[in-house]
Amino acid sequence: MNTTFDYIVIGAGSAGSVIASRLSEDRDVRVCLLEAGGPDKSILVHMPAAVVAMVPTSINNWAFKTVPQPGLNGRRGYQPRGKTLGGSSSINAMLYVRGHRWDYDHWASLGNPGWSYDEVLPYFRKAEHNETHRDAFHGQGGPLNVAEIQQPSAMSRLFVDAARECGLPITPDYNGADQYGAFMYQVTQKNGERCSAAKAYLTPNLRRPNLSVITRALSQRLLFEGRRVVGVQARIDGRELRFEARREVIVSAGAFGSPQILQLSGIGPAAHLQSKGIAPVVDLAGVGENLQDHIDYVYTYRTGSDTETLGASMTGGMRILKGISQWKRERRGIMTSSIAEAGAFLRSRPDVDVPDLQLVFVQAIVDDHARRLRLGHGFSCHTTLLRPRSRGTVRLNSPDPAAAPRIDPRFFSDPADIALLIEGAHQQRRILDASPFAPVRGKGLYPLDQRDARAVEQDIRDRADTQYHPVGTCKMGHDSMAVVDARLRVHGVRGLRVADASIMPTLVGGNTNAPSIMIGEKAADMIRADKLDH
Repeated sequence: MNTTFDYIVIGAGSAGSVIASRLSEDRDVRVCLLEAGGPDKSILVHMPAAVVAMVPTSINNWAFKTVPQPGLNGRRGYQPRGKTLGGSSSINAMLYVRGHRWDYDHWASLGNPGWSYDEVLPYFRKAEHNETHRDAFHGQGGPLNVAEIQQPSAMSRLFVDAARECGLPITPDYNGADQYGAFMYQVTQKNGERCSAAKAYLTPNLRRPNLSVITRALSQRLLFEGRRVVGVQARIDGRELRFEARREVIVSAGAFGSPQILQLSGIGPAAHLQSKGIAPVVDLAGVGENLQDHIDYVYTYRTGSDTETLGASMTGGMRILKGISQWKRERRGIMTSSIAEAGAFLRSRPDVDVPDLQLVFVQAIVDDHARRLRLGHGFSCHTTLLRPRSRGTVRLNSPDPAAAPRIDPRFFSDPADIALLIEGAHQQRRILDASPFAPVRGKGLYPLDQRDARAVEQDIRDRADTQYHPVGTCKMGHDSMAVVDARLRVHGVRGLRVADASIMPTLVGGNTNAPSIMIGEKAADMIRADKLDH
């Protein structure tokens, strides 16, 4: 096995897949992509509705847990993360959401030149092939295919009708000029299959002679000469191998994995590293700080078994079996569904300019990330707090690279977050209780008097958890807690960048897969430009 490359990318997730693909377009450089998970050949990855089999289990999934959360009444949160080519883009619900213009302008205002909305929009467009929207906000011809839900459920259409009844505008392109309103989500799919970052960027290019994609390769630590990173030590098939990087190492292991790798390598808060027996190379206080995540609350109503939902019943089982058969033959039918098909962006108050709440409607009963199976049928709605004030940490549990990191989101540690999510729950119920749902709406899975604010708060603390969007643990900036600069170079180290959701200084108002792909596109361009500058 050749172990010397120009660039080594750690992590084949939403950003890493992009970076490895784009850098290897230059035939004069050799690129190695190290992925701790396996290949992405499973039908569960490519059949969209099979997301329900991966998120609640350890199939292609790290299935992390948080430390007990006081804000969640002492519960340990659940943190699914993709463990395969494509990372979390191979196990997510495929919703194509960029966030709001304000988010990126805010990053730039924090002292990160090049990251305003107008400056990142070209990278969203470069990545995208949008089957519907052809305008200044969207791209055609990019690797990432963005499509409409192929066969939306009638229940999802009821949600849009109910939102309209409650006064929300219908916004066909929530990634365009205006985010506010209700809509059917666009999804990262192509011809009835998931279009993950790996499927978009890696699969078409695996035969490039200058691109080596190595799966089941657990990166253990970075290798240094002084304060320059010169390679990576990884464990593959029980062997520890050293990979040399002539130019750069790019860490793209996500909001949990990237700070873990830096800390294992001696980059991070010195006292914490020493407490784990790791000699500090660079005392960088912000590594693993600034963890932000979308806290999310689900409400569910039961329905009859004859409604167009996915559920655990004889009727539902037959419908799914027929759907799998149809998908295998035609790549059409109910198994092309993302399950989460409709949604909305809301404002908690009339005087709020930028939507601060997101709804995701699901044509099924959702309880504890689908880890708690319920017989029967129903529909659910997620309410997500888009810009939480609470901040958490990612630390090492152990110096063993195979050990899970210590994840502490500190949900609701800022009391403003619970107040805002209570308001989100009220708006959620207004829509679910509207007249379009009356013919199918049964009992609530967790009956709750919405007028009792204390009961609503208790239910949120009893059941709320992540919406799967952790960011910020290697944040971009120049303050004392920043880890990378605006070109994603790690402070105090040469030959090393971080490029993934961990570099976000603040959480965007929406799902994080599309922004992570954008970060990968922009990072690849910066790496190439910096090479030319030298």
